[in-house]
Amino acid sequence: MGQVSAASRLLHLSQPAVTAQVRQLERECGRPLLVRTARGVRPNEAGRVLLEYAQRLHHLLEEAATAVADEEEVGGELALAASTTLASYVVPDLLASFLRVHRGVQVRLEVGNTEQVLAWVGEERVPLGLVEGHARAARIRLEHYLDDELIPVVSARAPAELMRVRTGKELHDVPLLWRESGSGTRAVLERALRQAGVRRGPQPGDLQLGSTEAIKGAVAAGLGVGFLSRWSIQDELASGRLRTLPIPDLRVKRAFSWVLPVDAPSGVAGRFLRHARAVPPILNAP
Repeated sequence: MGQVSAASRLLHLSQPAVTAQVRQLERECGRPLLVRTARGVRPNEAGRVLLEYAQRLHHLLEEAATAVADEEEVGGELALAASTTLASYVVPDLLASFLRVHRGVQVRLEVGNTEQVLAWVGEERVPLGLVEGHARAARIRLEHYLDDELIPVVSARAPAELMRVRTGKELHDVPLLWRESGSGTRAVLERALRQAGVRRGPQPGDLQLGSTEAIKGAVAAGLGVGFLSRWSIQDELASGRLRTLPIPDLRVKRAFSWVLPVDAPSGVAGRFLRHARAVPPILNAP
């Protein structure tokens, strides 16, 4: 919600000039972009879509300026943070392809859960990060990078009661393997369960584990059902160590997102970000 008068002061334009610009934009788009109320104006659905694209263009212009400014040979330290799944299964390939070109770069990778990565970027401990899911925090912005899905898996030698699970509600009757509180993986799973109408949180018999590798080990031992990133289980599915559990009424999709400061990263961090956007890793079929 805002006032035209406030926008005119911010842009150093008269109110009629701002109003004329808005009307011209609405004519070009062929539809209204703002909803006018007694309290001021706010974007309608079309206006919100246009605003999102305008913000992207603004960030692209910032990137272009940064790219021109640091066109010389890149070197120094690349500091970044990533949540555990991404640090294990996505970031290594990105670093390998980047370092093949920029051999003079030293890397410092901080690994934590999603809440920690958001805090580290917001506190300027690192200039960029990668996390699972969507989140909000002060002094940062998130940018979609890759799509992911949490796949329900069991051991190839799992007990029959685990193998028989075919609906979300049947998860009440079997042990689940959870990540710790603060983990993006756990937050996404909890939200997906609620949206599917499955009232299932941690209960007696469940396990809470601090890493993807720990959950994979517990699943392989037959201790319960785990929901793991598709990126993290390619080898285990190919070898037959783990099996997917088809649960048609529960799809747990999420995004991997860059965590960025309000201003575009510069120097080696900016160069790495542009490289990662241009050469994203590819998920191989098991």
